[in-house]
Amino acid sequence: MAKHLSAAKVGVGGTAASLWMIAASLLFACMGVCVKLGSAQFPAAELVFWRGFIATLIIGSYVMVRRLPLATPHARTHAVRGLAGFVSLVMYFYAISLIPLAAAVTLNYTSPIFLALLLALWLREPVRRGFYAALAAGFIGVVFLLQPVFAQDEWLGAVFGLGSGIISSIAYLNVRRLGELGEPEWRTVFYFSVVSALGGLPWLLAANPFHAIDLRGWLLLVGVGGFGVLAQLCMTAAYKRGKTLVSASLAYSTVVFSSIFGALLWGETLSWFGWAGVALIVASGLFATMLSGRADTEAVTD
Repeated sequence: MAKHLSAAKVGVGGTAASLWMIAASLLFACMGVCVKLGSAQFPAAELVFWRGFIATLIIGSYVMVRRLPLATPHARTHAVRGLAGFVSLVMYFYAISLIPLAAAVTLNYTSPIFLALLLALWLREPVRRGFYAALAAGFIGVVFLLQPVFAQDEWLGAVFGLGSGIISSIAYLNVRRLGELGEPEWRTVFYFSVVSALGGLPWLLAANPFHAIDLRGWLLLVGVGGFGVLAQLCMTAAYKRGKTLVSASLAYSTVVFSSIFGALLWGETLSWFGWAGVALIVASGLFATMLSGRADTEAVTD
């Protein structure tokens, strides 16, 4: 009887975690829509400022209400994570403005592939048989996805998208390190948000210092920051309540939501060759996570 109750509890928890992750994916896709719409009015770095600033306000309020300590002995690791995350986010936002939303999101989601490569080659973590074959499939998928993009003279957006995935892996490596050092998730997200806001501040000040922002512009800025924070919170809940591999699998539903939004709002479509690349990248990321030495349990997506 106890076993049945325990299994039922795990099943309910797994369902809840799945719903949290799907919600997170939808919210990340909504953030991408706001970025793409806002890119006609704001430079990518300024959008990153508002992304970080709004997140800082929300998480900072939580810290003040709960009277949580911000002091940390791991400031250097936070700084590296924040800087890498900031650069990655700027490149990701530029990619969204230049190429189809689904393609930009997929290229950003190559980060698990590069993270797995870093863990295997740099940290020498043990991997299972088939690991490098999975990575090779992912890189073939990148070639498949980029081929039609390059053919449409959108190479700059493709480079930014892939670059965001590469640099994100460095940020995620430091997030994992902070988790191992015992840093709470809220503190990691808070300092990342602060660094993002500070990094984007020069672009904001260069806008004379505040260019005229209409109601539509403010709504988009709030959308970029608000959707991003809500997505992170949902993702954190999913990783805490469910299995890492299941949550990682469902995280790729952001690609699905983004492709739907791209088709409905901008008439964006990918060729069959491009969709084959998306499929290979997603499958590679999942298998690389499964075959690496141990799965990460931190919610690390920006």
